[in-house]
Amino acid sequence: MNYKNKESESVKNIEIKESYTNVPDNKNSNINDSFRKKYMKYSNRKINILALILFIISYYCYYLSLEKCFDGIDLCTRKWNWIMTKLKQLIISVIIINFNVVLIIYKIISKFHLFHFIIAFVSFYNYSHSLFYYDHGAFNLIFFFFLIFLFMLLLLIIKLIICISKIKSRYKLIIAVSLFVCYNLFINPINCDDWGKGLNNTYIENNDEKYGCKIVFPKSCYYKILHYSQDINRLYMKNCKDKEKNAKKKILKKSKSPYVNKNTTKFGFPLTNEACRIDDREDIIAKNFSYYNILDMDKPLPSGFKKPEYIVDFSKDPYGELILNVNYDEELSKERKKLEQKTTPYSENIMIIYLDAISRANSIRKLKKTLKFFENFMSYKGGHNEKYPNENFHSFQFFKYHAFYGHTSTNFPILFYGNKPKPKDYARITKYLKQIGYVTGYASDYCSKDNIDTKHNLTLEEVYDHQLLMCDPNVANYNIAVKKCLYGNINCYYLHEYIDQFWRKYQNNRKFAMMIINDAHEGTLELAKYSDDVIYNFLNSLYNDNLLKDTTVFLLSDHGCNMPSVYYLNDFFQIEKRLPMLFMIINDRKNMDYYQQYSNIHENQQTLITGYDIYNTIGNLIYGDNYTNIENKTISHDTPKSPFGQSLFDKINAKERHPKNYSGMEKKFCI
Repeated sequence: MNYKNKESESVKNIEIKESYTNVPDNKNSNINDSFRKKYMKYSNRKINILALILFIISYYCYYLSLEKCFDGIDLCTRKWNWIMTKLKQLIISVIIINFNVVLIIYKIISKFHLFHFIIAFVSFYNYSHSLFYYDHGAFNLIFFFFLIFLFMLLLLIIKLIICISKIKSRYKLIIAVSLFVCYNLFINPINCDDWGKGLNNTYIENNDEKYGCKIVFPKSCYYKILHYSQDINRLYMKNCKDKEKNAKKKILKKSKSPYVNKNTTKFGFPLTNEACRIDDREDIIAKNFSYYNILDMDKPLPSGFKKPEYIVDFSKDPYGELILNVNYDEELSKERKKLEQKTTPYSENIMIIYLDAISRANSIRKLKKTLKFFENFMSYKGGHNEKYPNENFHSFQFFKYHAFYGHTSTNFPILFYGNKPKPKDYARITKYLKQIGYVTGYASDYCSKDNIDTKHNLTLEEVYDHQLLMCDPNVANYNIAVKKCLYGNINCYYLHEYIDQFWRKYQNNRKFAMMIINDAHEGTLELAKYSDDVIYNFLNSLYNDNLLKDTTVFLLSDHGCNMPSVYYLNDFFQIEKRLPMLFMIINDRKNMDYYQQYSNIHENQQTLITGYDIYNTIGNLIYGDNYTNIENKTISHDTPKSPFGQSLFDKINAKERHPKNYSGMEKKFCI
């Protein structure tokens, strides 16, 4: 047999087979396309069924838990709104997940990407803080993008590990040493040694023998790495002079008022006290009242309307100028003067500067000028004032002020109602202030009376005498991490301008004023610093004009940052959320007649306190020594005293203070 001929024949046969296999097979190609279409249809069906099951389970769990119905705050009656919101989320989720399935089938992305998108959207779908996107619904998007970032980072780490595993062994040692050095130089030092620092070189005292509850310190503080790096305002909006070009159009578009038209140049936003007495969701009522009744200030006022205190003028500046003017009421001033003889308060004037969603620690990081002002009066034994020698200012800080929840809806009523309000139960502290002669003022950069939702019928006694709600459609969403600007100034500037006018016009009356600022209501921990200059200038101006005499100033919040962000899974984020800020300045013209009270409040700086104690402290300030004799009417609840706390002027037994004694308070952060 000729082996050479056989070999050549076999080689020839292989070549023929190879050439045959390389010929395009249209039939096979059609089969593959058909398979893809069937597979896509089958996959889409499975994804849709899965999404539907998730929706049903989620709704059922929601219905059972009624998680949106905190005590006395009824959001559950509007289930239809909630269902529609969930349907929107469901549709978006299904569309994008299906799109990713298609990309996987055509091998454009890997299966890992689909896994990451499914996890992200399931979380996006279920992690809902609100029924409405224009409110806390912004949280959903922020949390979704954070999850995308997290999973992409995880993918990068996995790919990096795979790459390193393929490198030759001699380079692995170099990489390992480099990573070890980087960790010890940059990551490991990100400790929280300075987290417990306070003003004037003070520090949290965690001596459980003396002060009971010990504050848990976070293990790592990554904000030190990201400090300032998340402040997009440095690139996007360096100052508020980047004015809104279509401000007038936006007002006309939103307004349903019969009193204005396209030729209107001065828009007057009506007083909103009447709207705030309506028993429903307050921000919606306030907006509707405002938008339906915007006035043309170039024409005579319609009957039944008072002169607006909030006017936007486009006659000189096409971008708009906001003019605030508190309408001094002489009759009101005289009426309240007559009521002043009922009591001798500890403080003739009370001012509350309320920054939502900022912790004690972050306030020290961001409100440096403002807290320097407080720091000037840190000696409780008497701060001698060279300019006003008969005035004594005393400043206090509270290291263990503890929130009940990470939400304003529950914490806020505790601060100003003395409990979680229910229909026809509990009165706001405003009622008692008016009864003993205080004129009351309020300003908020959010279109809502008290920044809460409550089915609470307010009486005329509880409504503030002067009230600024910024229901202007040009006001930015307060959840976004961008500087909140309006007509060339930061929003909180107008709040302080309004209260400054109120304070000066009623300087001969007892006064209570409150401002609610939402600049810190975002996840980067950066925006609060833009309020610092405004608050400092406001307080310093009143101080220099001797208008803080016989005044107590509260600088406080009700919880720390609770918005999802790059910090969300870090322990310091969870701890700071439960430890909001509380600082006080008390000015006493009586030259330390109340030495024991000041001694008590000094000791209470290191004691676990809550919003109930703040409520009682305000009551003590306005009723003075008579506060101890007020009967606690637990049946009618109509009392300026809360049964769940003490005044900070009282001696509080720190050892008895523990989160386990309070319903709803997180226990793991104060042990």
